[in-house]
Amino acid sequence: GRALGYRALSTNAAKPKAPPPHPYESFLSGNSSHYVEEMYHAWRKDPESVHVSWQVFFRDADAGVPSGATFSPPPSLAAGQALTQPEVDASMLVPADELSTSARSNTMKVVQLVRAYQHRGHNIADLDPLGLYDADLDGSIPPELDLANYGFTEADMDTEFNIGAFMATGFMASDRPNMKLRDLIKRLDQTYAGTVGVEYMHIPDREQCNWIRSHVETPEPHQFSREDKLRILDRLTWGDHFESFLAGKFSAVKRFGVEGAEALIPGMKAMIDEATDLGVEAVIMGMPHRGRLNVLANVVRKPFESIFGEFQGKFGTGDDWSGTGDVKYHLGMSYTRPTVAGRSVHLALVANPSHLEAVNPVVLGKTRAKQHFVGDTDRTRTMGVLLHGDAAFSGQGVVFETMGLSDLYNYSTGGTIHIVVNNQIGFTTDPRSSRSSPYCSDVAKAISAPVFHVNGDDVEAVCFVMKLAAEWRQTFKKDVVVDIVCYRRHGHNEIDQPMFTQPLMYKAIAKQKTTWQKYCEQLVAEGTVTQEQVDRLSKSVIDEFSAKLEQSRTHSPEKSEWLSSSWSGINMPNMFSPLQPTGVEVARLQAIGKAITQIPADIENPHKKIAQIYNQRSKMVETGEGVDWALAEQLAFGSLLTEDIHVRLSGQDVERGTFSHRHAVVHDQITGKTGMPMRHIAENQAEISVCNSSLSEFAVLGFELGYSLESPNSLVLWEAQFGDFVNGAQIIIDQFIASGEQKWVRQSGLTLLLPHGFDGQGPEHSSARLERFLQMSDDDEEHFPEMAEDRRRQIQEMNWQVVNVSTPANYFHVLRRQVNRNFRKPLIVMSPKNLLRHRQCVSSLADMDVGTRFQRVIPDSGEGLVAEDQVRKHVLCSGKVYYELLQARDKIAEDTGKPSDVAITRVEQISPFPFDKVKKEGDRFKNAEVVWCQEEPKNAGAWAYVQPRIETALRGTSDARPSYAGRGPSAAVSTGYKDVHDKEQAKLIAKALS
Repeated sequence: GRALGYRALSTNAAKPKAPPPHPYESFLSGNSSHYVEEMYHAWRKDPESVHVSWQVFFRDADAGVPSGATFSPPPSLAAGQALTQPEVDASMLVPADELSTSARSNTMKVVQLVRAYQHRGHNIADLDPLGLYDADLDGSIPPELDLANYGFTEADMDTEFNIGAFMATGFMASDRPNMKLRDLIKRLDQTYAGTVGVEYMHIPDREQCNWIRSHVETPEPHQFSREDKLRILDRLTWGDHFESFLAGKFSAVKRFGVEGAEALIPGMKAMIDEATDLGVEAVIMGMPHRGRLNVLANVVRKPFESIFGEFQGKFGTGDDWSGTGDVKYHLGMSYTRPTVAGRSVHLALVANPSHLEAVNPVVLGKTRAKQHFVGDTDRTRTMGVLLHGDAAFSGQGVVFETMGLSDLYNYSTGGTIHIVVNNQIGFTTDPRSSRSSPYCSDVAKAISAPVFHVNGDDVEAVCFVMKLAAEWRQTFKKDVVVDIVCYRRHGHNEIDQPMFTQPLMYKAIAKQKTTWQKYCEQLVAEGTVTQEQVDRLSKSVIDEFSAKLEQSRTHSPEKSEWLSSSWSGINMPNMFSPLQPTGVEVARLQAIGKAITQIPADIENPHKKIAQIYNQRSKMVETGEGVDWALAEQLAFGSLLTEDIHVRLSGQDVERGTFSHRHAVVHDQITGKTGMPMRHIAENQAEISVCNSSLSEFAVLGFELGYSLESPNSLVLWEAQFGDFVNGAQIIIDQFIASGEQKWVRQSGLTLLLPHGFDGQGPEHSSARLERFLQMSDDDEEHFPEMAEDRRRQIQEMNWQVVNVSTPANYFHVLRRQVNRNFRKPLIVMSPKNLLRHRQCVSSLADMDVGTRFQRVIPDSGEGLVAEDQVRKHVLCSGKVYYELLQARDKIAEDTGKPSDVAITRVEQISPFPFDKVKKEGDRFKNAEVVWCQEEPKNAGAWAYVQPRIETALRGTSDARPSYAGRGPSAAVSTGYKDVHDKEQAKLIAKALS
């Protein structure tokens, strides 16, 4: 249609002026001619490769149809205004009556009408149960859907048209019988403008579009059988009555009920039934709090007595550690239940905080992990499902970040079903104030996902599109969105007053019958059930709830409601777990090292520098000396792989490493082929994945957290490009990693590698914000815990571990320690930058041998020191600054020719604080002044955390209070000037040693 706007340009004034084309064919002149010629050749080769309007044009032109009759403009162009055309010879014009009555012209118009419904029918669909609003925020009718613009006569309405097209499906399938225009328009309305609106024409894949057309553009509308309808009624009754029962028994308690969207319950169950029929064995779900209790009860099948008990304040049992708990509408659950077809399906609802969409990547990570552990390589047996609110789906950036993972090789889960419970409101904010896009679901178009909008009061339509979504996912392994347009019967919660801000909406809601009432009336009217049957069903459901409420008064929840079977044998924090060895025989390390330092044979042309690095590593393994950070890491990974521990390292640029140190993946410089030596250690080794991520922190860290939640038999790591960027994932850290075990009894061994260290590279490339992790550590600064090896539970009782290790060997041990224990805790590593190549920061294989272990504190060796009781200063520090202190101390000793009177102790594990080890070193140097030295500003780093704990550790020994040596307080992490940095660094080192 846009071709009508092109101007015809004369290319050679000397030539005789050719007669201008018909006004409807002005696109044949000037610059456009080359384009049209290319289109024509494409059409001759494959008619379906060009738009349908061009198909008709070229077909008619080849048949000798006169100029002007080959093309008619689409109504969207002609609607509402006359076409302005250059003056032409009147003899060239086709008479208006001849054009309007042309069967060919009318056929083209019918094709355009079908296309208009396919593109824009959703804009006029009956989606709002209240009849007040437009789901697309636009009440106008698109001109291409206004029949008046097509000029059809009453006689045309009874004319049969053949609109079949090659390689098309649905109404335009070549094998469909001709249809009267009247009947076609009726079916178009039913298909695209009824209580379902379908958006799919943005998808660039013809097969996928044809698949949708074949499923919705059926000769007759879909009809459920009587058995199906009775099942829908039963499920709807349980969902509806669950809310009304809770409202009656616990009227003053918030529950964030599903009222107004009750069709969600039978819809989800229909989706799960369809998915299991198509091979799905496990469904991992995430959702916000609205409707969560109903989904837990009626979809996942959490025992009603457990839920009712939570309303009465019951949680956990007397002899079981159950953390702090969380409000009932945040809790998760896993359960295996039977399906209608006699199969079984495992359902897991992931616990979620009030940060509505934060759970999205967690669900997908857990889904991907389950696929790995069950061998679901084609991703058909484990499926992710995410529920969203309308305001959150369009407003929260993590939605887009998570969708961005959907088609990435190392993150894809084979498609996610997204269900939007579209309340048409966000808390108190109207849609026109909460989004700029027409639909809340428009973000999904970025990944070419189809969107099925459906009226939430049409429960059969909801079930139909939910089943269709499951089939789509299983067919194409791609995301799909079901947008259930509904309403929220109460305010943001049951105690809230919505009339303050939405008076018109809530006046309409007050008059609205429930979805259950409407469906009962529908089924009674059509003779599917009698009112007596409805009443019997209603009474039986209420009776069951009443019985379960009585049982809840003495009910204690089972562990199976919380922990999946893959975590059996993992101890709770109140159960003692003995230390386990992390050292590995040197001979075995050398065998592993030999394998991981050999570039795969099919990488024939590695980069020269990479070949040198691998050769250097090979010599380190052979001699057992000079092992650097990267090799120690890969030895840790390799040893775990040969112990059947799956390893996954993810993040931005982790394959090479931000600082070009890891080189886990080697690239052939000629062919582009890649290889990973760590995949070739032994025949029966576990799988390793070292994979670059998208440029996202929030979604990718959430994904890896979810991955770590699935099984304890894995080491899952996420590395920040720079530690400073970790705050892009702060919600995952605060709401999940730091507190997830306390709130939800869910353990995770996720490891965060956060490059940290002050090198003069400015405020965004210096700090991983160590202080924030320490502030969230939940140990008591005044309590000296039990530290005997056969009784201590210090790490078990804490929420996580924070380390700033200073040797490759200690890094090796801390990684292995993550899985060589009977419990799991998150590990936060302040990983180095310049230590990656520091000549003193090396270890030997002997430091990793059997009998060695992670050192929470590395004491001063005493070499070059005065007698311990003569030591003047005892400097405690952590990480990179140690080497600068050591260099400065050695320089002073060299210049004076005297032993140093300053001892330096490295605190490798900052949290949980190593009270016992610090005390032991304090006893060694009991006459010394105690100093804490750090590079970070005084209001950052570890100082605020360690100061009171050092005092507690030294209580009764020297009762020393540590002094501070470091930068002063600063809002900015560091200076941006290298010379200022150098002066500051020299000053703090001098202060520590002086």
